[in-house]
Amino acid sequence: MRRILVATSNAGKIRDFIGAARVHGVELDLLPDYKQIDPPIEDGDSFEANACLKSEYYSRHVPGQLVLADDSGLAVDALGGAPGVRSARYATDENGYTGNDIDDRNNALVLERMAQVPDGTRSGRFICVLALARDGATLATFSGKAEGVIMRSLRGDNGFGYDPMFYFPEIGKTFAELSAEEKSQFSHRGAAFRKFLDWADSKLGA
Repeated sequence: MRRILVATSNAGKIRDFIGAARVHGVELDLLPDYKQIDPPIEDGDSFEANACLKSEYYSRHVPGQLVLADDSGLAVDALGGAPGVRSARYATDENGYTGNDIDDRNNALVLERMAQVPDGTRSGRFICVLALARDGATLATFSGKAEGVIMRSLRGDNGFGYDPMFYFPEIGKTFAELSAEEKSQFSHRGAAFRKFLDWADSKLGA
């Protein structure tokens, strides 16, 4: 069993994947003292750049350990790919907002800017890149995406971020209406994670 530390304080990000990881001989755990480590400045120009930046940075705090970090977000075609790599900070960048309800503000800003976009041209995608590093060096990256449609209002109580506005036509639900099992199966993060597990089978051993 190989242990992988995940650089996040959000246990929900890995909860859905722990069982699947164990089948592949991988034990996932939260990075110790993650909240006590000053975060890096995420100034990369792509999801991959930011994921690598984070995994390399946090791996330096746990010498010899494998560290997995992700960067993900929403890219809306009608907004020229925005919010993109600034998804988590969209309202902060635009309005300087830094309150605790940043997800709500981000959602409101996207819906406002999409208000005049007609049906049929409201396409977008969630993108996730996972980066695995050890001792400050990236070993591999894994990407996944989910194609969908931006709703005109929010729907569903599960998930976080932009999930309530992201409609997934394949099963007729927003991401905020998915169960944990469905989220793992259909999400961008799930797709990236399955690629990581395939890599782990060949490189780390089952």
